[in-house]
Amino acid sequence: MQARFLTDILSNSHNRAILARWPALKLPDGWLVAGCLFQTVWNLQSGRAPEADIKDYDLFYFDTTDTSEAAERSVQAHVNEVLGDLGITVEASNQARVHLWYESHFGHPYGHELRSAREGIERFLVPATCVGVRPGELYAPNGLALLYEGVLTMNPLVPHRALFERKVASYQARWPWLRRHPVPG
Repeated sequence: MQARFLTDILSNSHNRAILARWPALKLPDGWLVAGCLFQTVWNLQSGRAPEADIKDYDLFYFDTTDTSEAAERSVQAHVNEVLGDLGITVEASNQARVHLWYESHFGHPYGHELRSAREGIERFLVPATCVGVRPGELYAPNGLALLYEGVLTMNPLVPHRALFERKVASYQARWPWLRRHPVPG
């Protein structure tokens, strides 16, 4: 299933270009993550173009040397220099600073400081979407079966029901065949 996943995500020309330019990004513990990966898979399964309706391409990295907002903006500026000609929105996020802004942005405490970008990947609201890639490496802590089966469950690491429900509604509006697994309680 890993080979299929890599073939699928690389059918998206933007994913392919980002990964081809990876060395120039120079992101410590960097990963291409989230929607640009799982949405590409769901688009292909729906007979749509791989890039259809993907609003942005997310990069996670982990750098404890400077967790300031200014440092993250500097990394974002570099990412924009390297990838700006692609005509897509690419957002870089330092996972070493998520705990500093998460609650004010989402209205829920994050829980703890992360120790790696992988821990950030593990904390997406829907386990099927917990995927990241970089050249030669795939990280899918929950496997890939839920992603390919279109099963949406709440991540016990991030049990924020209202956020989960909004995310699921957004996904099902674009891919109606996705199945929402009942949330207990």
